[in-house]
Amino acid sequence: MFALIGGSGFTGNDVIENAEEVSVETPYGAPSAPLVFGTLGGTPVVFLRRHGVRHEYAPHRVPSRANLWALKKARAEGVIAVATVGGCAPDMGPGRIAVPDQLIDYTWGRDVSYYDDFGAAGMKHVDMTWPFDRALSARLIEAAERLGTPVRKEGVYACTQGPRLETAAEVRRYRQDGADMIGMTLYPECALARELDLPYAGICVSVNHAAGMGDCRDEIDFASLEDVLRRAVGSVVEVVKEAVKETES
Repeated sequence: MFALIGGSGFTGNDVIENAEEVSVETPYGAPSAPLVFGTLGGTPVVFLRRHGVRHEYAPHRVPSRANLWALKKARAEGVIAVATVGGCAPDMGPGRIAVPDQLIDYTWGRDVSYYDDFGAAGMKHVDMTWPFDRALSARLIEAAERLGTPVRKEGVYACTQGPRLETAAEVRRYRQDGADMIGMTLYPECALARELDLPYAGICVSVNHAAGMGDCRDEIDFASLEDVLRRAVGSVVEVVKEAVKETES
């Protein structure tokens, strides 16, 4: 059984069938929402709403340690994380779907490890050369290709602090650093999953050009983001549905 983490636009309310909510506790407090056990296209999954039931958790306040711990406790064999991004690469305009293979962290002050107390937990270094699980990422790409859904097969995800969006100057800097897309949530999720030996891959949908680029050169039209999100998330759902179906025997 795979776990799905959904953020803006991917709430699970209308895609998870036979849903049963289960509240759990972890050594790191409660996760952002009850776990939702159900099926996606007939395949058993466990779903977690990243930002809470009422979208009450801002990106920098998401209890990621509790979230990943709860999914591990639920015996998930891997995590597929759905996220929205702003595109800063030329081909990452609104509606573009991407499976990132690299990440740059620009956040601060988040709880990013299970090993920040050197007492009973001890110390553990994890290899983050490839921050996203390559086998699980390949499953997502192959699922998209089977469906004929265009998908960017790689890319650098820049994780910013939020909840504010970026300045045009910041976006230029991130692009110079090599970023292709900008989001606020896949870190520290990917690092925490690695510490738990839990395969983790992201699938991202661009809802706008990043600040100062394309049709967002002067400002970002938030109303248009919602429209793009509604159209694009349906394709993401179908890709995820196909990817988890493939893993079932």
